[in-house]
Amino acid sequence: MDMLLNPLNRWRRLRDDIPVMPGAFPLVGHLPAIVCDLPRLLRRAERTLGSHFWLDFGPAGHLMTCLDPDALALLRHKEVSSALIEEMAPDILGGTLVTLDGSAHRQARDGIKAAFLPRGLTEAGIGELFEPIIRAQVKAWRDRGEVAILPDTRNLMLKLTFSLMGIPAQDLSEWHRKYRQLLQLMVAPPIDLPGMPLRRGRAARTGLINDMVSAFDCSDGALSDDVLVANIRLLLLAGHETSASTIAWMVIELAQHPELWDALVEEAQRVGAVPTGHEDLAQCPVAEALFRETLRMHPASSLVPRRAMQELQLGQRRIPSGTHLCIPLLHFSTSPLLHEAPDQFRLGRWLQRTEPIRPVDMLQFGAGPHVCMGYHLVWLELVQFSIALALTMQEAGVRPRLMSGVEKGRRYYPTAHPSMTVRIGFS
Repeated sequence: MDMLLNPLNRWRRLRDDIPVMPGAFPLVGHLPAIVCDLPRLLRRAERTLGSHFWLDFGPAGHLMTCLDPDALALLRHKEVSSALIEEMAPDILGGTLVTLDGSAHRQARDGIKAAFLPRGLTEAGIGELFEPIIRAQVKAWRDRGEVAILPDTRNLMLKLTFSLMGIPAQDLSEWHRKYRQLLQLMVAPPIDLPGMPLRRGRAARTGLINDMVSAFDCSDGALSDDVLVANIRLLLLAGHETSASTIAWMVIELAQHPELWDALVEEAQRVGAVPTGHEDLAQCPVAEALFRETLRMHPASSLVPRRAMQELQLGQRRIPSGTHLCIPLLHFSTSPLLHEAPDQFRLGRWLQRTEPIRPVDMLQFGAGPHVCMGYHLVWLELVQFSIALALTMQEAGVRPRLMSGVEKGRRYYPTAHPSMTVRIGFS
């Protein structure tokens, strides 16, 4: 952690009577620590500064970060705005659903929500569309015997995203290269010069979106360009990056815990086939618990930004109107205040559950209450994947095995994911 903080910036200071975390660098602030070791940064800040403190997000400025459980209520507070998300990443999320508030959000949501509910997904045959793609991917893994898990899950999710939009899946490596450059816009210093991340990211955004619109136009798509571009941004970020990370972590957890694998295989053999509709998911409680526990332990969205539109009481602090807020989902996802034995990977906390799934259990996949728009789709995809993986590997008498360490190279922001170098063997 010490290497990720500026040793020349050690003095304590206050901003609106709230302490500022020391260790920020010029231009990039605390981003090195936020990106590479967010859990330890939050623990250090809580230990030395308390539950309320400022973090410097470099180009995005200072965000008041709150570790008090009251912060979760801000995600549904009518005087807290999502517009800050667009200001932090206008080239990626500008004009999309997750940046809208109030009636504008409801109007945009009402136009598309039916398609993302279980009934809409079933009527559209999404499960039948995804099943052969997922089976082909895991069979390829079995035949290869060893994979770099995150690059391969990204390929899988990109194929599923393309199939959903009717776009042929071609040149996946080029899509990924442009996409990684696009994400750099969320952390790039505001320096618009050739070769700098800002210039590369904007070029990638133009090329990526234009290429996808062109590919879609060659298909049977009928969406207008503005709706298409907005949904592409959401699919790229939510459907591709976050789902790929969650699937990769699922496989890593299965490789580290043989008893989890045995339980999943037993369930898959009992079910006998990959489910294709939400009505079938009740037959797969182990696969569903694996999905939910992985999401809790390894949230794909680690931080959520918001803006206070009026003065707020947050924990024991008064927060001025206009304050830029950071709600650390990663912290709450593994908090002992919300979960028993939060550092332990336990399927039992879901298998033995009697109460309904709470909103707090669905936060880790996106920007607060907006998450439910794609949650049912992801739920279907990941249960399908789990059953397909177990059936395919069991047929060959092999199981996933971890071939490398998992801690080095993890990333927590702008999206959270395991190291690109983690390898999984099937033997």
